[in-house]
Amino acid sequence: MLVSIITVCYNSEKTIAQTIESVLHQSYREIEYIIVDGNSTDRTMEIVERYQAEFDGRMKVVSEPDDGIYDAMNKGIRMASGELIGIINSDDFYEPDAVAVMAKIYKQGMCAVMYGEIRSLVDEKEESISLLSHEFLDQRMIRHPACFVTRSAYEKYGLFDTRYCCVADYDLMLRYHRSGGVEFIPVYEVIANFRNEGVCNSMRAYLDLLDLQKNYCMIGKGQYLIAKMRTKLSGFLRGQGK
Repeated sequence: MLVSIITVCYNSEKTIAQTIESVLHQSYREIEYIIVDGNSTDRTMEIVERYQAEFDGRMKVVSEPDDGIYDAMNKGIRMASGELIGIINSDDFYEPDAVAVMAKIYKQGMCAVMYGEIRSLVDEKEESISLLSHEFLDQRMIRHPACFVTRSAYEKYGLFDTRYCCVADYDLMLRYHRSGGVEFIPVYEVIANFRNEGVCNSMRAYLDLLDLQKNYCMIGKGQYLIAKMRTKLSGFLRGQGK
């Protein structure tokens, strides 16, 4: 069975080699690797090109401007040929048996999200290992770098909603879970290593999260408006140096 792995990147010269190496040296060999670059201006693409020959034609690369990380992920999903799809960002990396573990659990034709444990790193040192259950999605997102999603789920229930600039992965999982047609399967093994560096600044991400919570009726309109006003006021005061 072919498994597609997607990495989206932009100016990732410091970390992308480790990400690529983690895919290249997977114990499971039937892997198609897709790299979607946002037209990097540093050495990212030079590093990517050095690895292409080692994948023996199993690497697809596109480098062009995009409309954000989730637009790039959608591009990668549309390019994917595998029955199972994993997304590992350019500052994260897989455990050597990550794909083998998920491929073993995969059942043909099933709409499913398989998710495992993730090791969080701070300054390259392990801080914690965690697995956040899908049973509590209304409170907190499961760890996306450790998720593998079946092609059938993407085809039936859709891709990332790019209206969310920072939490479209959370929206995707909520949409799938609430559909009732996607099975969520926890895997009690470390799948990915995650560096605690987000793509969004905290204020922008929090405002995006508030929009999602309102849209899914996780918070009321009044609570939403108050939280949004307080967040913007706090950002304004910080900008004034107070």
